[in-house]
Amino acid sequence: MLLDKREGAGKRNRERFVVGYDLGEDYAQISYFALGQDEPETLAVVTGTEQYNIPLVLCKRSEVNQWFYGKEALRHAASGDGVLVKDLIMLAKKGEPVEAGGDSFDPVALLTLFIKRSLSLLSLSVSLPNLDGVMFTTGCLDERMVEVLSRIAANLDLKTGSVFFQSHVESYYYYTLHQPAELWTSGSVLFDFDGRRLETLRLDLNRRTTPVVVFIDVEESVSCPADGGETADGAFLTADKGEETQDGTNVEGPDIFKRRALDQWFLEMARRKCGGQAVSCAYLIGDGFKGEWMDDSLRFLCRGKRVFQGNNLYGKGACYAIRDKSEGEGEKDYVFLGPDRLRANIGMKALRKGVDSYFAIMDAGVNWYEAGREFDVILEEGNSISIILTPLNGREPREIHMILDGLPERPARTVRLRVTVELLSADRMKVGVRDMGFGELFPSSGGEWMKEFGI
Repeated sequence: MLLDKREGAGKRNRERFVVGYDLGEDYAQISYFALGQDEPETLAVVTGTEQYNIPLVLCKRSEVNQWFYGKEALRHAASGDGVLVKDLIMLAKKGEPVEAGGDSFDPVALLTLFIKRSLSLLSLSVSLPNLDGVMFTTGCLDERMVEVLSRIAANLDLKTGSVFFQSHVESYYYYTLHQPAELWTSGSVLFDFDGRRLETLRLDLNRRTTPVVVFIDVEESVSCPADGGETADGAFLTADKGEETQDGTNVEGPDIFKRRALDQWFLEMARRKCGGQAVSCAYLIGDGFKGEWMDDSLRFLCRGKRVFQGNNLYGKGACYAIRDKSEGEGEKDYVFLGPDRLRANIGMKALRKGVDSYFAIMDAGVNWYEAGREFDVILEEGNSISIILTPLNGREPREIHMILDGLPERPARTVRLRVTVELLSADRMKVGVRDMGFGELFPSSGGEWMKEFGI
């Protein structure tokens, strides 16, 4: 019997797996997905609990180059044993040296250290050499954050070259589409509340297109009412003693009005996103939803829809995304047009074997930071190239022209150009053109042209 258990454990350790790493502003979470399993698991920082949050902080021990991370860092800092470094994402994006204990450190290197240390926790559950890929997911995936994550990925020394990034919005999309269809076919809504600010994501589908287009509307985060009396972790303060309760359930007296104010505020937010519109389910994530303060708001949300509460949705969504990439499943019936995705097809008119045709450069739905294309064309005539943009939001296609001033005049079909197209953001692209000449007959002029266009 004992031998069987060992064999079972050994078999599990040999399983290939992927990781979804949720990099929040204040906390990190690690989810993992053994290929072949039905759903991901999230690493608990305390075994047997649902405590998934790893505080996104480091602590440098006084007078020595020793670093602690997470809860251990908080403990050492509280005891006066070292210098606490927090706001690691903000510091990494700013890029300025960080002072700690009289020394200066690269902020991206510090964030890399935190991620490397926290990933080591996985060794308790899986065999790290069997890692197939990692998907980092974070709230804001702008150009600077992509640079930071690219540097981190290059320095983590992972046993895989498959490292990807996506936003929380895209992780919500992947999580949703891997749930039973009845939970999202009429759309769904996600409320992310940390106790201070509420962000709302609403997923809708356009079934009049093939493939079906999925949109996620992101509402800018809004602050909860000032008279809510909430603390940074979503707990509440008693009105008479000013003491913090553990979960917000033991509040009495005047503080009941604070709970009601918060309940009514969230009820209004829920009505704005769900009232009068078909929604199959709602997700409530974040520590702000802890405590028994949702009365009217929860009753409203539960009318005709399923409601789920938790805080590890983004990490699991990242797992589904990297699993799909690893297994080559891809998106077949649905295309997601989120804030980081190209929302138009990019192409050119071309002559192939004497027949007018369309040459696809980039398809709508790709992440802007993963897209890029280089190809050669031969001009029929003139000194310009034309690119066609076809939006998937129903608007008319438009053609943009790029004039190549100074291009030498040559006979028809003897001008070969190398065209490079890259995206600077989801709604802006850069086109580069280089004169390649035409064999020995017409050497390259060395001409190069560059221009940016809105999409």
